[in-house]
Amino acid sequence: MFEFEQVLVATNNFSEENKLGECGFGTVYKGQLPEGSEIALKRLAPHSGQGFTEFKNEVQLIAKLKHRNLVRLLGCCSHEDEKILVYEYLSNKSLASFIFDENKRALLDWSTLLAIIQGIAHGLLYLHKHSQLRVIHRDLKPSNILLDSEMNPKISDFGLAKIFNSNSIEQNTTRRVFGTYGYMPPEYASEGIFSIKSDVFSFGVVIFEIISGKRNSGSRQCGDFINLLGYAWQLWKEGRLIDLADASLVSKSNPIEMMRCINIALLCVQDNASDRPTMADVVAMLSNQRMIMAEPKQPAYFNVRVENHGASCAPESCSINDITISVTVPR
Repeated sequence: MFEFEQVLVATNNFSEENKLGECGFGTVYKGQLPEGSEIALKRLAPHSGQGFTEFKNEVQLIAKLKHRNLVRLLGCCSHEDEKILVYEYLSNKSLASFIFDENKRALLDWSTLLAIIQGIAHGLLYLHKHSQLRVIHRDLKPSNILLDSEMNPKISDFGLAKIFNSNSIEQNTTRRVFGTYGYMPPEYASEGIFSIKSDVFSFGVVIFEIISGKRNSGSRQCGDFINLLGYAWQLWKEGRLIDLADASLVSKSNPIEMMRCINIALLCVQDNASDRPTMADVVAMLSNQRMIMAEPKQPAYFNVRVENHGASCAPESCSINDITISVTVPR
């Protein structure tokens, strides 16, 4: 446990200069301990929706999770209405701050992006199958994936995570649907049904965003569609999958590897949860280039179209301060 006074000193009284960005339930600050080590502190908003139960949930979960692709929890602080989580500080901040920024994106070559995709997959596989607790994250997105100094991805923000029976991949239902538009599978967004396949869906969306440099649900349109899923499906049917990729990336990458990753993403975002692969399947497909993959079926949200056929996909810039805030979905 950290004392509240320690937190105030470390963050210079939660100064704006130390603010890193917004997360699911609050604000993240950079801090420095007396001995000089840097930390990241998540200060939960009093009216964020994450009460003491969710706070306790996140602390207990992360304390038991240890994997190179998960962010490391250092401690916590509870003082009156203040609830604060203290994590390791990761100098490169979030994946979102790289892939959606045209200048920073140029620093990432294909081998780095592929390693990031593989690292996220291994982190999710650990959560679903190999950890002491079996965990469904429920809010996987680029702003919740942090990067260390060597660009290794680490999954963060476990405020919405749920523990499930290790011997079952059955679906669960909740009346409180939280998450982020664009990353939630249809069965969760509309009916509150979630399972490990919910994370698989989110992972597929993240792959699309990593490769394209575009947000799945942004203000920019993708051909006839308002999301990357429908656009990718159209390109798949037309045999033009490579057109989904950021043009600057195609010339300096392995197109076969890239198209294989897009194929995997299409399998992950299939409309029917039972058709989606498990993360064990995904890791196997990513690591074995000779493994034969099934043909994807129609993705979720495929029929969401726009009338302006002249619109095109274009990258959108953002910074760490533009992190998407998780929202409650109207039922």
